[in-house]
Amino acid sequence: MRQITGFRSKKELVYDSLRAAILKGELKPGTRLIIDDLASQLGVSQIPIREALQQLQADGFVTIKPYVGATVTEVHSGLVCEVFQLLEAMEIISGRAACQQMSDEDLDEMEKRLREMDNLIDDLDRWSEENIRLHQFICERAGTPLVGALMTKVVDHWERLRQLYLSDVFAHRVPEAQRQHWEILRALRARDPDLLEEVVRKHNRSALEAYTKYMESAGLMAPRQDTA
Repeated sequence: MRQITGFRSKKELVYDSLRAAILKGELKPGTRLIIDDLASQLGVSQIPIREALQQLQADGFVTIKPYVGATVTEVHSGLVCEVFQLLEAMEIISGRAACQQMSDEDLDEMEKRLREMDNLIDDLDRWSEENIRLHQFICERAGTPLVGALMTKVVDHWERLRQLYLSDVFAHRVPEAQRQHWEILRALRARDPDLLEEVVRKHNRSALEAYTKYMESAGLMAPRQDTA
Protein backbone atom coordinates (compact mmCIF):
# COMPACT_ATOMS: atom_id res chain seq x y z
CA MET A 1 0.00 0.00 0.00
CA ARG A 2 1.23 3.49 -0.86
CA GLN A 3 1.40 6.41 1.55
CA ILE A 4 -1.74 8.56 1.77
CA THR A 5 -1.87 11.84 -0.16
CA GLY A 6 -4.87 13.86 -1.32
CA PHE A 7 -7.49 16.45 -0.37
CA ARG A 8 -10.08 14.14 1.22
CA SER A 9 -10.04 13.37 4.93
CA LYS A 10 -7.30 11.02 6.09
CA LYS A 11 -9.90 8.62 7.42
CA GLU A 12 -11.56 8.41 3.97
CA LEU A 13 -8.25 7.89 2.22
CA VAL A 14 -7.14 5.22 4.70
CA TYR A 15 -10.51 3.49 4.37
CA ASP A 16 -10.28 3.47 0.57
CA SER A 17 -6.71 2.15 0.65
CA LEU A 18 -7.46 -0.68 3.09
CA ARG A 19 -10.76 -1.55 1.40
CA ALA A 20 -9.05 -1.80 -2.00
CA ALA A 21 -6.30 -4.01 -0.55
CA ILE A 22 -8.92 -6.33 0.99
CA LEU A 23 -11.07 -6.52 -2.15
CA LYS A 24 -8.04 -7.26 -4.35
CA GLY A 25 -6.83 -9.96 -1.97
CA GLU A 26 -3.64 -8.11 -1.08
CA LEU A 27 -4.79 -8.33 2.54
CA LYS A 28 -5.97 -11.91 2.81
CA PRO A 29 -8.61 -13.39 5.14
CA GLY A 30 -7.27 -13.74 8.67
CA THR A 31 -4.49 -11.16 8.22
CA ARG A 32 -3.84 -9.19 11.43
CA LEU A 33 -4.16 -5.45 10.95
CA ILE A 34 -1.71 -3.86 13.39
CA ILE A 35 -2.49 -0.19 13.85
CA ASP A 36 1.12 0.95 14.38
CA ASP A 37 2.28 -0.89 11.27
CA LEU A 38 -0.56 0.48 9.13
CA ALA A 39 0.06 4.02 10.37
CA SER A 40 3.72 3.70 9.42
CA GLN A 41 2.98 2.18 6.00
CA LEU A 42 0.37 4.80 5.11
CA GLY A 43 2.13 7.78 6.67
CA VAL A 44 -0.69 8.82 8.99
CA SER A 45 -1.43 8.83 12.72
CA GLN A 46 -3.26 6.04 14.52
CA ILE A 47 -6.56 7.98 14.68
CA PRO A 48 -7.60 7.67 10.99
CA ILE A 49 -6.47 4.03 11.04
CA ARG A 50 -8.79 3.28 13.97
CA GLU A 51 -11.68 5.14 12.34
CA ALA A 52 -11.20 3.36 9.02
CA LEU A 53 -11.04 -0.04 10.71
CA GLN A 54 -14.31 0.66 12.50
CA GLN A 55 -15.98 1.50 9.19
CA LEU A 56 -14.55 -1.62 7.58
CA GLN A 57 -15.91 -3.63 10.49
CA ALA A 58 -19.37 -2.14 9.82
CA ASP A 59 -18.98 -3.16 6.15
CA GLY A 60 -18.15 -6.73 7.14
CA PHE A 61 -14.55 -6.74 5.92
CA VAL A 62 -12.76 -6.49 9.27
CA THR A 63 -13.32 -8.21 12.62
CA ILE A 64 -12.28 -6.37 15.79
CA LYS A 65 -12.03 -8.32 19.05
CA PRO A 66 -10.97 -7.10 22.51
CA TYR A 67 -7.39 -8.04 23.41
CA VAL A 68 -6.89 -9.46 19.91
CA GLY A 69 -7.26 -6.44 17.64
CA ALA A 70 -8.36 -6.24 14.04
CA THR A 71 -8.13 -8.96 11.42
CA VAL A 72 -9.40 -9.26 7.86
CA THR A 73 -12.69 -11.14 8.03
CA GLU A 74 -12.58 -14.80 7.06
CA VAL A 75 -14.66 -16.01 4.10
CA HIS A 76 -17.17 -18.45 5.54
CA SER A 77 -18.90 -21.22 3.63
CA GLY A 78 -22.25 -19.42 3.49
CA LEU A 79 -21.01 -16.15 2.02
CA VAL A 80 -21.40 -17.09 -1.65
CA CYS A 81 -25.00 -18.18 -1.05
CA GLU A 82 -25.74 -15.04 0.92
CA VAL A 83 -24.29 -12.76 -1.75
CA PHE A 84 -26.25 -14.27 -4.62
CA GLN A 85 -29.49 -14.53 -2.65
CA LEU A 86 -29.24 -10.83 -1.86
CA LEU A 87 -28.33 -9.92 -5.44
CA GLU A 88 -31.25 -11.96 -6.75
CA ALA A 89 -33.71 -10.24 -4.43
CA MET A 90 -32.42 -6.75 -5.23
CA GLU A 91 -32.25 -7.33 -8.99
CA ILE A 92 -35.85 -8.59 -8.95
CA ILE A 93 -37.02 -5.48 -7.10
CA SER A 94 -35.19 -3.09 -9.43
CA GLY A 95 -35.97 -5.17 -12.54
CA ARG A 96 -39.71 -5.29 -11.91
CA ALA A 97 -39.72 -1.54 -11.37
CA ALA A 98 -37.59 -1.07 -14.50
CA CYS A 99 -40.22 -2.84 -16.62
CA GLN A 100 -42.48 0.13 -15.91
CA GLN A 101 -40.01 2.96 -15.45
CA MET A 102 -37.28 2.53 -18.08
CA SER A 103 -37.92 4.50 -21.25
CA ASP A 104 -37.25 3.20 -24.75
CA GLU A 105 -34.19 5.47 -24.77
CA ASP A 106 -32.98 3.86 -21.53
CA LEU A 107 -33.36 0.41 -23.07
CA ASP A 108 -31.47 1.54 -26.16
CA GLU A 109 -28.67 2.74 -23.87
CA MET A 110 -28.70 -0.63 -22.10
CA GLU A 111 -28.41 -2.38 -25.46
CA LYS A 112 -25.44 -0.17 -26.34
CA ARG A 113 -23.76 -1.12 -23.08
CA LEU A 114 -24.38 -4.81 -23.70
CA ARG A 115 -22.81 -4.58 -27.16
CA GLU A 116 -19.74 -3.01 -25.60
CA MET A 117 -19.65 -5.81 -23.02
CA ASP A 118 -19.83 -8.37 -25.82
CA ASN A 119 -16.42 -7.08 -26.90
CA LEU A 120 -14.97 -7.40 -23.38
CA ILE A 121 -15.56 -11.13 -22.87
CA ASP A 122 -11.81 -11.79 -22.82
CA ASP A 123 -11.03 -8.84 -20.52
CA LEU A 124 -12.48 -10.12 -17.27
CA ASP A 125 -11.71 -7.14 -15.04
CA ARG A 126 -13.21 -4.64 -17.47
CA TRP A 127 -16.23 -6.88 -18.14
CA SER A 128 -16.78 -7.15 -14.39
CA GLU A 129 -16.58 -3.37 -13.99
CA GLU A 130 -19.11 -2.85 -16.80
CA ASN A 131 -21.34 -5.55 -15.33
CA ILE A 132 -21.50 -3.64 -12.05
CA ARG A 133 -22.23 -0.39 -13.93
CA LEU A 134 -24.96 -2.12 -15.94
CA HIS A 135 -26.86 -3.23 -12.85
CA GLN A 136 -26.41 0.18 -11.25
CA PHE A 137 -27.77 1.78 -14.44
CA ILE A 138 -30.88 -0.40 -14.22
CA CYS A 139 -31.37 0.59 -10.55
CA GLU A 140 -30.95 4.26 -11.40
CA ARG A 141 -33.39 4.22 -14.30
CA ALA A 142 -35.83 2.04 -12.36
CA GLY A 143 -36.03 4.67 -9.62
CA THR A 144 -34.69 2.36 -6.91
CA PRO A 145 -31.66 4.26 -5.53
CA LEU A 146 -31.77 2.57 -2.12
CA VAL A 147 -31.56 -0.83 -3.81
CA GLY A 148 -28.62 0.49 -5.82
CA ALA A 149 -26.80 1.64 -2.67
CA LEU A 150 -27.35 -1.72 -0.97
CA MET A 151 -26.29 -3.56 -4.11
CA THR A 152 -22.99 -1.68 -4.13
CA LYS A 153 -22.17 -3.03 -0.66
CA VAL A 154 -23.09 -6.60 -1.61
CA VAL A 155 -21.14 -6.41 -4.87
CA ASP A 156 -18.03 -5.43 -2.89
CA HIS A 157 -18.21 -8.80 -1.12
CA TRP A 158 -18.66 -10.53 -4.47
CA GLU A 159 -15.61 -8.75 -5.89
CA ARG A 160 -13.57 -9.95 -2.93
CA LEU A 161 -14.69 -13.54 -3.52
CA ARG A 162 -13.93 -13.25 -7.23
CA GLN A 163 -10.43 -11.89 -6.69
CA LEU A 164 -9.57 -14.38 -3.93
CA TYR A 165 -10.97 -17.63 -5.25
CA LEU A 166 -13.13 -17.49 -8.34
CA SER A 167 -11.16 -15.95 -11.19
CA ASP A 168 -10.90 -19.23 -13.12
CA VAL A 169 -14.54 -20.28 -12.84
CA PHE A 170 -15.61 -16.65 -13.41
CA ALA A 171 -13.88 -16.73 -16.79
CA HIS A 172 -15.96 -19.74 -17.80
CA ARG A 173 -19.15 -18.11 -16.47
CA VAL A 174 -18.88 -14.80 -18.34
CA PRO A 175 -20.22 -15.91 -21.77
CA GLU A 176 -23.32 -17.48 -20.17
CA ALA A 177 -23.84 -14.46 -17.91
CA GLN A 178 -23.62 -12.16 -20.93
CA ARG A 179 -26.26 -14.18 -22.80
CA GLN A 180 -28.50 -13.89 -19.75
CA HIS A 181 -28.04 -10.11 -19.77
CA TRP A 182 -29.52 -10.07 -23.27
CA GLU A 183 -32.45 -12.12 -21.97
CA ILE A 184 -32.97 -9.52 -19.25
CA LEU A 185 -33.05 -6.78 -21.89
CA ARG A 186 -35.62 -8.70 -23.93
CA ALA A 187 -37.82 -9.07 -20.84
CA LEU A 188 -37.51 -5.34 -20.15
CA ARG A 189 -38.43 -4.47 -23.74
CA ALA A 190 -41.46 -6.75 -23.44
CA ARG A 191 -42.46 -4.89 -20.23
CA ASP A 192 -43.01 -8.30 -18.67
CA PRO A 193 -42.09 -8.26 -14.94
CA ASP A 194 -42.87 -11.96 -14.44
CA LEU A 195 -40.57 -12.95 -17.30
CA LEU A 196 -37.96 -10.55 -15.97
CA GLU A 197 -38.11 -12.17 -12.54
CA GLU A 198 -37.75 -15.64 -14.07
CA VAL A 199 -34.68 -14.58 -16.05
CA VAL A 200 -33.07 -12.85 -13.06
CA ARG A 201 -33.58 -15.93 -10.88
CA LYS A 202 -31.96 -18.11 -13.54
CA HIS A 203 -29.12 -15.59 -13.92
CA ASN A 204 -28.23 -15.63 -10.23
CA ARG A 205 -28.94 -19.27 -9.46
CA SER A 206 -26.84 -20.60 -12.32
CA ALA A 207 -23.98 -18.42 -11.06
CA LEU A 208 -24.48 -19.59 -7.49
CA GLU A 209 -24.50 -23.24 -8.55
CA ALA A 210 -21.27 -22.87 -10.53
CA TYR A 211 -19.41 -21.02 -7.80
CA THR A 212 -20.53 -23.13 -4.84
CA LYS A 213 -19.74 -26.35 -6.70
CA TYR A 214 -16.25 -25.06 -7.45
CA MET A 215 -15.56 -23.85 -3.92
CA GLU A 216 -16.89 -27.01 -2.28
CA SER A 217 -14.76 -29.23 -4.52
CA ALA A 218 -11.67 -27.11 -3.85
CA GLY A 219 -12.27 -26.80 -0.08
CA LEU A 220 -11.44 -23.13 -0.28
CA MET A 221 -13.52 -21.57 2.49
CA ALA A 222 -13.38 -21.63 6.27
CA PRO A 223 -16.41 -23.25 7.91
CA ARG A 224 -19.17 -20.85 8.89
CA GLN A 225 -19.09 -19.87 12.57
CA ASP A 226 -22.25 -20.02 14.67
CA THR A 227 -23.27 -16.57 15.89
CA ALA A 228 -25.51 -17.79 18.72
